[in-house]
Amino acid sequence: MTVDMTNKRLSVAPMIDWTTTDYRYFARLFNPQVYLYTEMISTGALLYGNRERHLRFFEQEHPVVLQLGGADIDEMTQCAEFAQQHSYNEVNINVGCPSDRVQHNKIGACLMAEPNTVADLVKHMQAAVDIPVTVKHRIGIDDFDSYEFMAQFVETVAEAGCKRFIVHARTAWLQGLSPKQNREIPPLRYEDVYRLKQDYPELIIEINGGIETIEEVQSHLQHIDGVMIGRAFYHNPYLLAEANSLWDQPLPKRSEILQQLYPHLRAQVAEGEPLSTMARHYLGLFQGLSGARRWRQALSGKPSLTIADIEKAADEVLALNPDA
Repeated sequence: MTVDMTNKRLSVAPMIDWTTTDYRYFARLFNPQVYLYTEMISTGALLYGNRERHLRFFEQEHPVVLQLGGADIDEMTQCAEFAQQHSYNEVNINVGCPSDRVQHNKIGACLMAEPNTVADLVKHMQAAVDIPVTVKHRIGIDDFDSYEFMAQFVETVAEAGCKRFIVHARTAWLQGLSPKQNREIPPLRYEDVYRLKQDYPELIIEINGGIETIEEVQSHLQHIDGVMIGRAFYHNPYLLAEANSLWDQPLPKRSEILQQLYPHLRAQVAEGEPLSTMARHYLGLFQGLSGARRWRQALSGKPSLTIADIEKAADEVLALNPDA
């Protein structure tokens, strides 16, 4: 099954505590084409916290998207301006996170019940910046889970100027399920996302949720404009390398990726970044290969970890997998 990727997109989902700049730099080494998202960053963190720290990224990460959590028009507009000033390629509004923290602040998935609010956010943010403003949302929340509910939400927000919607193909249960359970228990309804594209062909519709293989990506792209993958890319980053086949590009070897990574690590350590914090993102590098468990053990939970330790652990695994 082949797909013309000219107007298609593959992206790495925003994941809190995971899609940090350290991870994104690592992910980019596997694939030059995929879009990378920040973790969801609240407007409060940017307005009152260490803004430069939250917004920093490496030039190599492009194309990179800032995902914002918020509902106040002035704050979201100001943070969209920060995104443009820091050269992000897009800014995305989170309308899908079901955690208690975002519910308390009336943001995330709660906003699906307030399409006019989201439409106002889009309208004001787009008026303030030149980069695209996009929305990531669920197919529904709680008992408001009909296709018609989602379609009305999308139609309202699209009328305000949003052109790209990333749809997590599960309902979010705001009561009774944890964020982890919300990623696993509500059934996937891919057909609703396909129908959305059929009913609104002028919109750019991407799909997210439960997608784990390149074959599944190819299948979805027969129906919609993009695929977003989260945990499968994180836990098995070489899946990003395999995705190069979508663009008829060669697959880099893990050994080649490591040779590009080491100079970056040395530079970051020299600037005072803790190596153990960066290394937590690399645990899945050898997923499925001989020695993968030994690699994870070598990198995990060691505040005194050195680059030499990483090189030694990698060399041991590569000796067991000479083609890797």
